[in-house]
Amino acid sequence: MNYLAHIYLSENLPLVSIGNFIADGIRGKSYTNYPKPIQTGILLHRHIDSYTDSHATVKQSTKKLHANYHHYSGVIVDIFYDHFLAKNWGSYCDIPLDIYAQNFYNLLEDQYDILPERTQNMLPYIKQGNWLVSYASLDGIAQVLSGMNRRTRFKSNMDQSITELQEYYSEFENEFTSFFEDLRQTSHQKLKSLLTNI
Repeated sequence: MNYLAHIYLSENLPLVSIGNFIADGIRGKSYTNYPKPIQTGILLHRHIDSYTDSHATVKQSTKKLHANYHHYSGVIVDIFYDHFLAKNWGSYCDIPLDIYAQNFYNLLEDQYDILPERTQNMLPYIKQGNWLVSYASLDGIAQVLSGMNRRTRFKSNMDQSITELQEYYSEFENEFTSFFEDLRQTSHQKLKSLLTNI
C-alpha cells in the first residue's frame, strides 16, 4: 500500500501515523531510536507491506502488469490501490479527504524535528502537490506515476501504466475493495497487539 492507506490504517493515532508514513526510510533496528508510538507505526507499516505482498488478490492485480513492468508491478498496484481508497474515501472515513489530508500535513509540520531528513525534504512537495488528495483523480495518479518513473531514471516506464489502470479499471477496483477489507482487519489486530506489547 502507498501513503494514504498507511496513514489511514494508523487509526487516527498521530505518532503512529507518522511512524507508518516514514517507515520506508527506516532500516533494520534503527526504528528503536524513535519514541514508542512511532516505533509502533514503523512495525505496523512492515506488517502491512508483508501482508499485502503475499495476498492472493494483490497478486491478481500485479499479474496484469508483470509483462510490461516486471518487479515494479507491486509498486504500481500500491499506487492504484491508493487511488481507489481516495476515490471512495467517504466509504471508509467520515472526515472529508481534503480536511484529513490537511490535518496530516499539519501534524508533519508540528513534528518536523523528529522526521528523517528525507521526509523533511519531501514535505514542501507533498503539501504543494497535495499528494494525498491528488490520488483521487486519474490525472493525479498519472502525475504520481510520472514522478516515480523519473525516480527510477526512466527505467520502470511506470508512467505508461495509467493505460492498464484505465483498461482494467473495474477489475482493479473490485480487487482493491476485496483486499482492503482483509487488510483493515489484519492491520487493526496487529496495531492492537503492538500497542499492548511494544
